[in-house]
Amino acid sequence: MKNKRTYMESIHLAGPIWMISALLVLIMVPAAISIRYDAWPILSVFLLAMLGVAPMFWTVAIIEVFTYIPMLGVGGSYLGFVTGNMANLKVPCAVNAMNVAKVEPSTEEGEVISTIAIAISSIVTTLIITLGVLLLVQIRPILEDPLLAPAFANILPALFGALGVVFVSRNWKVAMPPILVMVVLFISIPALATAVGVLVPVGVVIAVVCARFMYKKGWL
Repeated sequence: MKNKRTYMESIHLAGPIWMISALLVLIMVPAAISIRYDAWPILSVFLLAMLGVAPMFWTVAIIEVFTYIPMLGVGGSYLGFVTGNMANLKVPCAVNAMNVAKVEPSTEEGEVISTIAIAISSIVTTLIITLGVLLLVQIRPILEDPLLAPAFANILPALFGALGVVFVSRNWKVAMPPILVMVVLFISIPALATAVGVLVPVGVVIAVVCARFMYKKGWL
């Protein structure tokens, strides 16, 4: 009798398959359009355009892998990277779910809660997008109402602000140094607002270094 695969082995088998499948599906859409209309991008123009954006996205992608996997676990990371929108949706959902369930990341309980939270958020997102497409004509006047514009512009700050309060309150001494550094940095160089993904690990390093310094000094 063959041994059954463990949970992690199953995840590491299914995860890459689904990620490669999703990548192929994404590539097939522009490929199908090009085949149907016989309109192919000029290679030199395509490569020149890619040169301007690809290095930034590759850097952010590598950073996100090392930053998010310890937070989300294996199953949650595979599912999150396949469905996308990690920073804006999947990570806040998973972190908030683990906080409500009172479990820690990088534990078996955290792995399960994170995966479930990301799966549910993906299903809910798909349903909302489907409803939005079907009801676009009816809800468009509401979405374009000037009175609601400030609310839509502040959805992400409100979301991350609420999560930030939870984590800052746990250990404000460790949280304050990276927060202060980032506030000063963004005020001094507003253009860095487009490079938030790259600066996340910078804030992590600042927090770790300051936490070690304060621990050595006996302040923690």
